[in-house]
Amino acid sequence: MLSPIVDVLGVGGLSLLVFVPMLLSGRTDLLIVGAGAQAWFATLFNMPHFMASYRIIYRSREMILKHKWASLYVPLILLLYALVAIWEAQAGSQVLLIVLVAVAGAYLAWHYTGQVWGMMASYAYLEGRSLDATERLLVRTSLRILLAWHFTWFFYTYVRNPSGIRPFYLIASAGTGVAFAIGLYGLARLRRRTGRMPPIRTLVPWLAIFVWYAVMARDPKALFWVQIAHAIQYLAFPIRVEINRTAMRSPGSVVQHIAVYAVALLVVSYLLEQVVPGTAMSVVADMFGEEPGRAAPILLLMFINIHHYFTDGVIWKISNPEVRKELFAHVPSPVAVRDKQAARS
Repeated sequence: MLSPIVDVLGVGGLSLLVFVPMLLSGRTDLLIVGAGAQAWFATLFNMPHFMASYRIIYRSREMILKHKWASLYVPLILLLYALVAIWEAQAGSQVLLIVLVAVAGAYLAWHYTGQVWGMMASYAYLEGRSLDATERLLVRTSLRILLAWHFTWFFYTYVRNPSGIRPFYLIASAGTGVAFAIGLYGLARLRRRTGRMPPIRTLVPWLAIFVWYAVMARDPKALFWVQIAHAIQYLAFPIRVEINRTAMRSPGSVVQHIAVYAVALLVVSYLLEQVVPGTAMSVVADMFGEEPGRAAPILLLMFINIHHYFTDGVIWKISNPEVRKELFAHVPSPVAVRDKQAARS
């Protein structure tokens, strides 16, 4: 996508290098850094991956009109919901806020496992070793089991009395072993069919999500690091789209354009991560009172998260020819590869 080494590290290799030693250390507190450092990590990595997806969906009038649910309807619904939740908070209730946080937490399970499958499918395609129907079913089944684990983990971790959820959480936790076996069998079938090991960039994200969830099971607060790993995993894809689109329009300006693109993502991320929430809190607190003011930054963050999850589900479908065209424009066609090989011989 960018380069073999960068791809392997970004798609999950870096998180394996960091998380596996953390798990082997035996420590139970895996968050390690304080709130200030967390805010800067979020500014540098997590928020830019949200903004990169917004860049794609809002880059042109054509994209906005083509994907109206992602660009217009869903954000409008979320905005109206947030306004009602702020009004409710004025009365001292936070039910709507809690519901939105729960929706975001549950949706995150779908988002994480779906992105891992997208990574696997994309890099298998790049390597010319796509999974067949049976292999896809096996690997995606393993990820769906992990989705169920993440879903139960969220409610087991964050509800006030998790005793009713505990049996489901234990079953889902045992199911992760089954998920690993099923996925491993699917990848082993790929090896037997092709006579070669699965591409490392396909294998790493699948391994990484098991380690991510082991970290979260050890220390729920370590979800923060998993979010950073997920964001890093994601960023190579919108960057590649940006490079390909620029190269088609103006090949000589790719470096300058990507530099401007990166700076713009960071500036907007800084504003939304470290400036706007405090301002929003002050404004809402002045208008409605202290409790609504406290709710406003959380609602803003949930708005961005849920909208991002929905937008990604719309714009990143590898089965879509237009997506493949933009994402893989830099990849020589099979005919071009054969012609090049014939010329060398």
